Amino acid sequence: MKKIAILGSTGSIGTQSLDVARKHGYEVCSLVAGSNVKLLEEQIREFKPKTAAVMDKAAGKALKTAVADTDTVVTFGREAVVELAAENDADTVINAIVGIAGLQPTLAAVEAKKDIALANKETLVTGGELVKKAIKENGVKLLPVDSEHSAIFQCLQGAPEGSLKSILLTASGGPFFGKTRDELKNVTVAQALKHPNWSMGAKITIDSASLMNKGLEVIEAVHLFDVDVDDITVVVHRQSIIHSAVEFRDGAVIAQLGTPDMRLPIQYALTYPERSDCQAERLDLFKVGSMTFEKPDTDTFRCLPACIKAIREGGLKPAAVNGANEMAVKLFLEGRIGFLQIGDIVEAALEHQPKVSDFTLDDILEADKAARNLALKFI
Repeated sequence: MKKIAILGSTGSIGTQSLDVARKHGYEVCSLVAGSNVKLLEEQIREFKPKTAAVMDKAAGKALKTAVADTDTVVTFGREAVVELAAENDADTVINAIVGIAGLQPTLAAVEAKKDIALANKETLVTGGELVKKAIKENGVKLLPVDSEHSAIFQCLQGAPEGSLKSILLTASGGPFFGKTRDELKNVTVAQALKHPNWSMGAKITIDSASLMNKGLEVIEAVHLFDVDVDDITVVVHRQSIIHSAVEFRDGAVIAQLGTPDMRLPIQYALTYPERSDCQAERLDLFKVGSMTFEKPDTDTFRCLPACIKAIREGGLKPAAVNGANEMAVKLFLEGRIGFLQIGDIVEAALEHQPKVSDFTLDDILEADKAARNLALKFI
């Protein structure tokens, strides 16, 4: 029986991961959440994990009281989350934590020789080189859960080494596709949270609206598939049926298609290399009817080119743009800045971060902190 731990169990990816665990009868060893005590309590009572942790101290104390009648050991705080990522009986850790907060738990799990099913793209965006080195040294697997990266991973199965020419990374375009900067000056949080195809958490939904999410995915793809950023083309595909594609050296293009349902990529990361029945709705091409493909508007949505520039220049620049964006999205959701200022903040952080070649985990965290502080100056 597969044993899993889920970091971010109360979020969209986390709850769908538990759907997969429920269907296949996986043992859930550990659960981690932010502050949603009510839902985490329900998960603990159903799946009976040995351990659970929450980031928030007050939520941790409330959870301890709520599940005092169970055998689950509850801890809280960021250090507790990192420790739990390593100290559990799981053979695979699903990391669905949002933001750079997922980096240290990933490294801890890898060093404990656990396979990683990665939905936390910021792990590779901010600490790609460190993570890849740790993966190699510990001989574990890093399996993508993001729908786009899972699609690329699936398309590459059986491909000879050196046969890949380029990656076609698809994007829905978000709720503001086709809008001009003038039209986006006064958009509301509610409008930005209306994604046309996917049901996701607030942060990633805003990232999709600004195309920052696609920029982060470009950086993630560079690390996952060892390609140059110039060999990745972002394609706006409004229907979200083609989740991404690869072009081979002979000109052949192979794409992975499916309905917009994250349970399929989650399940594939857990069953790889095997495939089994999935709860996701089956694709009906007759219902789809037609599919469209367009270039992204990088003049209006400036987060995407900023991310591309960040990974091209390397060093701590990807960590800086990510940190700036995390703070900018928080400020936008709180109504303290406008939507277009997210891109302004990301660009400012990119230019403000000096170029470096060698860096440590502490350097990454420091670059993240500096970018967040820079973002606060835009209020």
